[in-house]
Amino acid sequence: MKVLVTGGAGFIGANLVRLLLERGHAVTVLDNLSAGRRAYLEGLPLTFVEGDILDVELVGQVVAGHDGVVHLAAQTGVPGSLANPRRDCEVNVIGTLNVLEACRQAGVSRFVFASSNAPLGRQSPPATEDKAPLPISPYGASKLAGEGYCLAYHGSWGLGTVVLRFANVYGPYSAHKSSVVAKFFKDVLAGRGITIDGDGGQTRDFIYVGDLCRAILLALESEVSGEVFQIATGVETSIRSLAEMVQEVVGQDVGVQYGPPRQGDIRKNYSAIRKVRRVLGWHPMVSLEAGLRDTWTWFSAQRW
Repeated sequence: MKVLVTGGAGFIGANLVRLLLERGHAVTVLDNLSAGRRAYLEGLPLTFVEGDILDVELVGQVVAGHDGVVHLAAQTGVPGSLANPRRDCEVNVIGTLNVLEACRQAGVSRFVFASSNAPLGRQSPPATEDKAPLPISPYGASKLAGEGYCLAYHGSWGLGTVVLRFANVYGPYSAHKSSVVAKFFKDVLAGRGITIDGDGGQTRDFIYVGDLCRAILLALESEVSGEVFQIATGVETSIRSLAEMVQEVVGQDVGVQYGPPRQGDIRKNYSAIRKVRRVLGWHPMVSLEAGLRDTWTWFSAQRW
């Protein structure tokens, strides 16, 4: 299969393209390098196009000739959406529409969309596919719109779309990210104590990027269309507990300090994964401890 990965030079993309190549797929990456790093793809046998998903003409040219698209390119995270909600909308809504429309016109058969639990907002956990969205941030709203367009393109034109709502992803190639696991490891490497936003009682569902990429591959290669899946572990972990685990993994008691809570943050967040187990046959395989150790090995080997 010829697969285009938008945002393929980013954290998840750098891991995904390696799995796709390992499975024998031909890979093209489209990335504007606003967040991703070209170095993450160095030496890999793929086609790289530097460009933006807001460039309609370029997107049409790049999409043509591919069998499947994994759409990872996005403005990721709540803080960025609060700082610039218009930009968040342009990238996550209009950018997604551009890629979907290019897929429709080019006759692409498979489209996998990277979403998150942000569209569910204030819904009580566990997150499930059948709960009504209640976004509390511009990011949640823009991702919800992207989900809606994916389902609409399936319903209107039969495009083989699948929406995957990612839990909190961590792993190698996340040095540029501000996600909590990456932040904690960078704090340790910089010789400063771990800083927790808020009291540390907030909870998340942490999924190792290798497990996530297996789910993306299954969705891409399946015939399932017009569906939404939670991709997570189903395990709720507090940020305070995560900080303790990070210190155990690095073998240092670096100390923990607490800052103000982040605006727009959800207090409790984890997912039920019954549907993806049943329909795609996917389940997580890497424990949080094992995943953190693998991530720390990667971080500690980097030149900072």
